[in-house]
Amino acid sequence: MDDLATLRAQEYAKLYDELLGTVARLDKLRRLESGGSVDAHATAAMHAVAFAATILWPTIPNTPPPGFRHDSERLLHLAANWREAALEIGEFAPPRPALRLVRDSEPSEEHPT
Repeated sequence: MDDLATLRAQEYAKLYDELLGTVARLDKLRRLESGGSVDAHATAAMHAVAFAATILWPTIPNTPPPGFRHDSERLLHLAANWREAALEIGEFAPPRPALRLVRDSEPSEEHPT
């Protein structure tokens, strides 16, 4: 039974490290957006993975806390963003198609109005 607990602890530690690595990669990716803005989808995904790391953190003994804010208030704020991302509303909404004006053509001699 002790071997199972050791294996579980090792796997949790490995997964925690992988999640933190994914957070770092998503943070880098989201900042690649042009014009100084950040990509909303990559940001939402980054925070979702950070949330997963926060959940695992207490299960891993002698592990420092994640290097990002992980309090309840912040997580509730992020949950609202994840909802918007999942439903594609707010800043996550797909771009609307461009509208173009259509005018009637000039009446021709054959078809007067």
